[in-house]
Amino acid sequence: MKKAFFTACLAIFLFISSSTTYAAQNQIKVDGVTITSDVKPEMKNKRAMVPLRVMSESLGASVEWSDSEVILAKSETKVKLAINRSTAEKNGVQIRLDVKPYTKNNRIYVPLRFIAEAFGCNVNYSNFAVTVDTKPLFINSAQVKALQQEYHMFMGGVVQQINGNAYNETIYNIFAKNKGKKVEAPANYSWSFTIDTPGSYYKNAQYDFLDQKGKSLVRFDIYSLISPVPSELSTEYPEILIHDVSKDEWYLFNDTARKSINQLMDTAGKNGFLKIISNTVV
Repeated sequence: MKKAFFTACLAIFLFISSSTTYAAQNQIKVDGVTITSDVKPEMKNKRAMVPLRVMSESLGASVEWSDSEVILAKSETKVKLAINRSTAEKNGVQIRLDVKPYTKNNRIYVPLRFIAEAFGCNVNYSNFAVTVDTKPLFINSAQVKALQQEYHMFMGGVVQQINGNAYNETIYNIFAKNKGKKVEAPANYSWSFTIDTPGSYYKNAQYDFLDQKGKSLVRFDIYSLISPVPSELSTEYPEILIHDVSKDEWYLFNDTARKSINQLMDTAGKNGFLKIISNTVV
């Protein structure tokens, strides 16, 4: 009887242990969001290995190839690594890796702890999952909880939110760094495409950085010129404008920055950080 009881307890223990290992391999949360990927994290030499691109993007780092090296960059931090190389480089300093990066299923796997800590993030193993906490964004001493985007189409509109700190910080920095010369507000601007007056602007989307209670700390609206103007007036009517609604100030903006924001929104959605609040598009 005692032997049977011991065997049952051992089986339960092994089940729980294996379940924890499995969960740690397959559930990685960044800022409380379970990241999604077409390939799963896995364990190698007792180290959690994660797909490079989705993990790096979730931490706010860009991913580029240069010859045989992968370069990850975020703000002042630049990390270089290569497949099957036992060392990486962070801002010119060599760092030895516990496990070499490798490829599997056409994806590059890298040590989770190294990537996270290289960009100043904390890694914890608890609650049957691996959690990574990134540095939160603060605006005017208030912590940002989410970035809310709203855009309209011909029939309805969409409101959606990003809850990842890294995405919110990167998008905020795009707004801050790409505000051009301050200009006067245009005479005509709207959500609607129906304005026919030359020099009219259409609002592509509005972006609210929300505090912990859901109140907007800062809002930026992006506008595009929709009505043609004579070539001699092209400097008077720039293609892209940004409205800092919080200050009621207008600035020049650029299409490259606008496209970068859209790309980050798409990436956030693909990686599991985007939540649709409402969708009334018919």
